[in-house]
Amino acid sequence: MPEFAHLLEGYRRFRDDGYPQQRERYDHLVAEGQDPKVMIIGCSDSRVDPAQIFDVDPGQIFVVRNVAALVPPFETTPGLHGVSAALEFAVQFLKVRQIVVMGHGMCGGCKAALTRDLHGTAPGEGGFIANWIHMLDDVRHPIADALGTESREAERAMELAAVGVSLANLRTFPCVREKEATGELTLRGAFFAISEGVLYLRDDETGQFIPAD
Repeated sequence: MPEFAHLLEGYRRFRDDGYPQQRERYDHLVAEGQDPKVMIIGCSDSRVDPAQIFDVDPGQIFVVRNVAALVPPFETTPGLHGVSAALEFAVQFLKVRQIVVMGHGMCGGCKAALTRDLHGTAPGEGGFIANWIHMLDDVRHPIADALGTESREAERAMELAAVGVSLANLRTFPCVREKEATGELTLRGAFFAISEGVLYLRDDETGQFIPAD
C-alpha cells in the first residue's frame, strides 16, 4: 500500500539520520528507563502531534491521545479504562510533575459533540464516539444556547470548554487530587490553534486562554 510505503521511507530516513544523531539518548533511555516529568493528554487528530509542537526529544513527554483529548471521570466500574490506566501509570509510577491537557482548533470530536451528529448510532458505526463525547453534554447546552451549533465561534467555544471538562475530571482521581494539594503535581490546560500555529495556555482561575510567549 502506498500509504505504508511512505511510512517506511520515513523510517529509513530515521534510521539513516535521526537515530544515529540520537543514539546516545536512546542508549541512556534503554539503560536507565524513561523518566518524563510531563504528561500530555492530546487529541488523536493527525495535525496536532505534541512532540512536534513542543519540539521535544525522545523520553521527555509521556503522551496519551484520544478523540477530543478527553479524560473520563474517576470510576471503578468494570471495563477497560485506557486513559485512566495511563494516568495512573504516569502519576503513580513515573511520578510526572505536570499534566497538560491540550485541545486544538478544528477538532472533529468537539464538533460532533456540539452538533450531536453521532448520537444514537451503533457501536462501530459512530456509537463508540457518541458515547465518548457524551462527556461534553453539560458544556454543550450553554454554548448551543448562546452561539448555536453551526458557527466556528461555537466550535471554538466547545474546543476550549472541553479542556476545562478534562481538567475537572482529572481532579476526580484521588491520586491526582492528593498530589496537586501537596504541590507534587501541577495541572495545566492548553489549546493549539491550527490555523494560527499558536499555543494558548489556560488561566486556571478565570478559564481564559492566553497566547504563550
